[in-house]
Amino acid sequence: MIRLAQWLIVSLLVTAGIAWLIGLPGTLTVEMLGYRLQPRLGVAAFLLILGLVAFIFVWGVLKRIIGAPYYLARRARERRKDLGYAALSDGFIALQSGDANRARLLAREAQDNLPKNAAAQLLEARADLAVGDMHSAREHYRALISNRKTAIAALSGLYDQSRAQGRFDAALSFAQKALEISAQAPWAREAVFDELTRAGRWDEAKAMVLDDPTLTRDDRLRKRRRLAVVEAAQARVAEGHDPNAALEHALSALKLDANFVPATLIAARIYINRRDTRKAMSLLRRVWRATSHPDVAALFANVQPGSSAVDRVRRIQELVDLPPPNRASALVLARAAIDAFDWTLARQALLGFSSQNPTQGVCLLMSEIEDGQSGDVGKAQDWRSRSQRAPRDPCWTADGITAPEWEPVSPVSGKLDAFEWRVPASAVAVRVAPFDAPERPAAPESLARPAMPLAAPDA
Repeated sequence: MIRLAQWLIVSLLVTAGIAWLIGLPGTLTVEMLGYRLQPRLGVAAFLLILGLVAFIFVWGVLKRIIGAPYYLARRARERRKDLGYAALSDGFIALQSGDANRARLLAREAQDNLPKNAAAQLLEARADLAVGDMHSAREHYRALISNRKTAIAALSGLYDQSRAQGRFDAALSFAQKALEISAQAPWAREAVFDELTRAGRWDEAKAMVLDDPTLTRDDRLRKRRRLAVVEAAQARVAEGHDPNAALEHALSALKLDANFVPATLIAARIYINRRDTRKAMSLLRRVWRATSHPDVAALFANVQPGSSAVDRVRRIQELVDLPPPNRASALVLARAAIDAFDWTLARQALLGFSSQNPTQGVCLLMSEIEDGQSGDVGKAQDWRSRSQRAPRDPCWTADGITAPEWEPVSPVSGKLDAFEWRVPASAVAVRVAPFDAPERPAAPESLARPAMPLAAPDA
């Protein structure tokens, strides 16, 4: 209704304007080619306007006819561009969906329609890498390096290719080149850092961590944790040949993370070897109260070289109350009591944890108690059978494997700080060798911790 009213008003105004224009007084004399025209002034103005409209219309038609080839060429270019972008989009979707062959065909189609588009070249290189055509992928990536806009992406692809082929030195060099182009490339920093830690080049890794920007509180916490792990790794490497440096690194790690168990164990072992028992006990007691880690208690029990099993039990009782407050304390106390043939104390330690949902460690220790105290082979065998179905105890685990000792780097993924002390969901027990680290000398028998039950592999 409003639009109808507006149309009527505009029509009336236009009509009134034309009537006013035609009704203007006066005449216009025009002489041309022997003819004389004397139209009224309003009619002459109206005809002039009509002539201008006709000229504009004719010019528009002629312009369309003259520009038709250019227009058709532009439409063809736009159509090719649309087809190229569609192929590029479908190619990335196919690559993400796992159809690398189709992604490569779409990438070539996109390059045909978008010859100057670097994303199409990058898509084909990624598709070649996914298909396994390493030579073609490498050639595409090397061609993209010359373009500053695509250099970082190309180096990222070359890095992934080198990792897939096991050429870790080449992967490190590509990541370092990316850092030279852009110091803020996150993947390059992480890649260089991962390769340094994988190779055990701890000094260079530490320098990189110190240079990391910290914009948020999470960044600061992450930086402190990484520094603590790197310091502990350096202490672990130096423990066998340079105890002073190892102690310095371990204490630096504890300043960054006061309850970091691996650094605590290294520092305590060095103190014990120096016969500085007081410092070792103080450190181990403090960390035990914070973590209840069985390795800490085991080392505390052996803090005096040459001590008897009875002495070790007394020392454990300085840490653990009776009844033990948690399962870790109960396992530590029961292990020490069994070694001292104190069957009553061992049974009391496990009393609150053997009746309801006992873990594998509890079952195995109860088997030893039944076998040693009463000699009941049937009950001992029953506990051993229950251990096969019992829940696991916490242990050092990372990427589906378990290890008897903490390691700074996972042997599976190569990631730093991957090992955690937790109950493994499903893991394979392995002996992990440190990356490029000298073999540590075996600890004296007096410092060897009592054997703690670890999680057994799945049957």
